[in-house]
Amino acid sequence: MRILVAEDDPLLGDALRAGLRQRGFQVDWVRDGHAAERELRSDVHAAAVLDLGLPRIDGLDVLHAVRAAGVRLPVLVLTARDAVPERVRGLDLGADDYVVKPIDLDELAARLRALVRRANGQPQQRLEVQGVVLEPASRRVTMSGREVALSTREFDLLQALMLAEGRVLSREQLEQQLYGWGQEVDSNTIEVHVHHLRRKLGAGVVVTVRGIGYAVARAGP
Repeated sequence: MRILVAEDDPLLGDALRAGLRQRGFQVDWVRDGHAAERELRSDVHAAAVLDLGLPRIDGLDVLHAVRAAGVRLPVLVLTARDAVPERVRGLDLGADDYVVKPIDLDELAARLRALVRRANGQPQQRLEVQGVVLEPASRRVTMSGREVALSTREFDLLQALMLAEGRVLSREQLEQQLYGWGQEVDSNTIEVHVHHLRRKLGAGVVVTVRGIGYAVARAGP
């Protein structure tokens, strides 16, 4: 799951990037309001963590601008403990949630997972299709009760497809969700991951929609 972190403090930003990566996220980090607004409009992230005290453009102004432009990306704002009016204004301007500094990384990761699930119409903690159960928090996958060992990329690909159940994702969309800045992606990388998933889960779970992309197959009536 690829997320954006907008935080100007170098120590906190580095800690957020490292901690969220350890918890299974692909993290892109920007340090000012101009960059945050640009990336929020890019439509490549599943969610964003937005500090309100950004240089160049204040985080609240960034949030107001992107919501006015129709950007629907889930945004979680970071605020100081005593900044209740700031939190209220952020929520009124379109923030989906907030976390108070100092930050607990496990709570932050859980809130991000919940935001992304709700944004994709999947409120349950576990994702399930055709007997395959994916647990985002533990990064565990089972099929008919049997645990299936997946690589990091295989898990991320399956999660992206299950979150988008009912929609087809193109190869380009999947690449954007699985890989952050500076990571090289071979032209057949997604196809290779899909092949491995089919070998481990069976051919009927991940289907190819010719000329468009991939999807998880819905169970029959």
